[in-house]
Parts: sequence; C-alpha cells; structure tokens
Amino acid sequence: MLMPKRVKRRRVFRGRMKGKAIRGSQVTYGDYGLVACEPSWITSNQIEASRIAMTRYIKRGGQVWIKIFPDKPVTKKPAETRMGSGKGAPEYWVAVVKPGRVMFEIAGVDDETAHEALRLAMHKLPIKCKIVKKEVVKEGAEQ
Repeated sequence: MLMPKRVKRRRVFRGRMKGKAIRGSQVTYGDYGLVACEPSWITSNQIEASRIAMTRYIKRGGQVWIKIFPDKPVTKKPAETRMGSGKGAPEYWVAVVKPGRVMFEIAGVDDETAHEALRLAMHKLPIKCKIVKKEVVKEGAEQ
C-alpha cells in the first residue's frame, strides 16, 4: 500500500475539494491517461487495485505511471466511544483528486490494450473517469 514514509503532522483537517485540477491535468509520460471527472478521495487500496488491474492486463508489455499519491491521513475513532477525548488515530491514507486530474498513464502498448487496461482500472475507482490520448503540440504552428 502507498503511504508517506514520514509526515510533518499526524492528523490533518478534512479540507475542501472545490474547483478543477490545475496541476497534473496533462498526459506527460505515457500515451494514454485516466482523467477524473468528479472530486473525491482515492484511498491507497483503490490505487493499488487499479494498478494491479492494469499491469495484469498488459502482462509484460508497456509501462504504467501512477500520478497521484495518498498523502492525507484519514482518522477514525474506535466503535462505541463517547464524544470528546480528542481526535481519532489515523486509519488509512487518501489522495485528494479534483476533476481534470490525470491519475494513471500508460504507454508502450497498442490502442485497444491501453483502452481496456484503463477501463479495468476505472472500475476499481469510486468516481467517473474518462480515457484521454496525449495531445502532441507542434512547434511553430502559430497563425
């Protein structure tokens, strides 16, 4: 499971997920990417399940990049505990994902294989996603 080696603060606020993703909204490494269409917390278990689904489908060929990292701890208090006495202990880790964020990238396989691998990964995630192809920007084509 993905999690930070060490953190500055053990417990953090829940925060807000308003707006669209500015950073990480372009396909940079691979040829195809999986883009989030909704805001959500993606847990480390869900990221790992998606990774396994993609790598199993593409077998030995191709390369997969994970562009999100679960660096936010989510706390939980034990069952049947009275109110008060502080915040609970960290239970699991999440990555905060906003709409437009490229979560996974894939390269080195043909179009059909890439689409199917990303589709399998999409089913492991709790949000709506779409598959995008890398846009090739041509130099000196301004008019």
